[in-house]
Amino acid sequence: MLTCVEICAGAGGQALGLDMAGFHHIALVEYEKEYCDVLKANRPEWNVICADVHEFDGTKYKDVDLLAGGVPCPPFSVASKQLGKDDDRDLFPEAIRLIKEIHPRAVMLENVRGFLDARFDEYRESILDAIRDLGYTVSIKLLNACDYGVPQLRPRVVIVGIRNDEKRAFSYPAEQMDRTPTVGEVLKPLMDANGWEKTDEWVHGANKIAPTIVGGSKKHGGPDLGPTRARRAWAELGVDGKGIANTAPEPGFRGMPRLTKEMIARIQGFPPEWFFGKKKTAACRMIGNAFPPPVARAVGHEIRRCLESE
Repeated sequence: MLTCVEICAGAGGQALGLDMAGFHHIALVEYEKEYCDVLKANRPEWNVICADVHEFDGTKYKDVDLLAGGVPCPPFSVASKQLGKDDDRDLFPEAIRLIKEIHPRAVMLENVRGFLDARFDEYRESILDAIRDLGYTVSIKLLNACDYGVPQLRPRVVIVGIRNDEKRAFSYPAEQMDRTPTVGEVLKPLMDANGWEKTDEWVHGANKIAPTIVGGSKKHGGPDLGPTRARRAWAELGVDGKGIANTAPEPGFRGMPRLTKEMIARIQGFPPEWFFGKKKTAACRMIGNAFPPPVARAVGHEIRRCLESE
């Protein structure tokens, strides 16, 4: 059984995907209590460590198969100030420390598209060089979630490092956008839950992939689908993005329906049974900030292929 330690685990998107790819988590580190509660509620058997990653001692987990994590994106996000290494939320240095302490057979780190911006060229290369200097062959690529069965664009940078003593080289999973369902196809059962008679008509109009779902922060995140431009894109799919509904539309409803948190989770690639708590605003933030499980699963399968080559 392949083992995994994950930092910045959030609400479990990456962890769930890696679990489906065959990795057994022996530790998941997450700072926010709400997220920790979600992880424990969904996977009671997981060893969830609710602590600051700065205080996490990696030497206890020497030579696990995979160290994974979605280090915080605000330092590189266009929705933030893009302070990069000058942002106190930048945890790449902690990830490098843990790679050194744990010396895993493989590393997987994800971040937002902004990490590839020219302004971060020097810092990005310093991070990749640091991983290489610790004995890894490093790959970096921008992956779109819609290429792996998730009905939204959601571009994410995925860094993979394979320890130099492993025999097989890593390659990113093949893109299969032709197999990705539309928003309408994915949400039809949920949109029809209360017997709305216009469900089929709505499904026909929602025949595209969605714009990227946003999560927001504690200060600014709200139960909606993002800024004005994003809401216009949602409107093209027949969705009112100004808020989040508590339930699916009832019979007789007219106009554009709003999505429920369950619908947003499904668009993000989570299975129906994954629970985000009862608070709508908190749940939407968790879902919107998550890494889509199907993408993590696809990358995880390729990492597993490298590690099980013998």
